[in-house]
Amino acid sequence: MKKFIFISVALSMVLLSCKSGESADKDLVTKRIQYDVVIQNPDVEMDWWVQNIEGSNREKLLKDIFQSVLTGEVKTYDFNSYKPYSVDEIKNIMKRTDSISMESPIPPYDVIDTVMITEIRHSDIKKLRFLEEWRMNEKTLAFTKKVAGICPMLERRSDSGELLGYKPLFWMFFDEKYPAELEQK
Repeated sequence: MKKFIFISVALSMVLLSCKSGESADKDLVTKRIQYDVVIQNPDVEMDWWVQNIEGSNREKLLKDIFQSVLTGEVKTYDFNSYKPYSVDEIKNIMKRTDSISMESPIPPYDVIDTVMITEIRHSDIKKLRFLEEWRMNEKTLAFTKKVAGICPMLERRSDSGELLGYKPLFWMFFDEKYPAELEQK
């Protein structure tokens, strides 16, 4: 009789946990969605808050991100391979290396290749890429989002100022599932 009661209680607990797992995932819209958010809108004609974070708030956000990353408080990962970066590797990523060819101003006026190394500034980050989990209450249609990761995006421009695109710098993940789940894709 004691075995029967124990088995009945155990079976009930398993069934209840399965049902609660079903209801927990019932509101799941997507486990993973990735998208870019412009945090500094270049169009001065738009309202200040459209695709924009107010300047001092944006600067603080980026300062906090880079301070955490450069001190090693937050782990960072390669954008494509999801392999972890060391703090020294991040410091190298935070430098932009360009080479230019210039004619020497001194005879014989040879063409000289020059390597220019510049630090990436907070103001060079115009977008953030987010990796999120979305849930929705089907009765109220209220969404909840869980940020699983953030990737700062470096704006790249030509010498003439033309926008070339955005370069992802690194991932920071805030969910223990990542980056392992992404590596399995």
